[in-house]
Amino acid sequence: MKTTLNLNDQVLRQAKGRAARDGITLTRFVEDALRERLASVNERKKPFRMRLKSIKGTRPPNVDISDRDALYDVIDRT
Repeated sequence: MKTTLNLNDQVLRQAKGRAARDGITLTRFVEDALRERLASVNERKKPFRMRLKSIKGTRPPNVDISDRDALYDVIDRT
């Protein structure tokens, strides 16, 4: 896709020079710079944090979890 950009003369000269030193086209240089900038936007997001809500029960547990058969009985009833 072709597009027109208005760039600062000094920035353009630096970009052309860097592209030439790297042995790539100016187009490739600009594409790579945009990809890097766009990727860093995603990295700046706050990481997801799950907040677990704890609720204290009022009834005694209805199964001894060390008794596998009793645990399966309770699971099967639900």
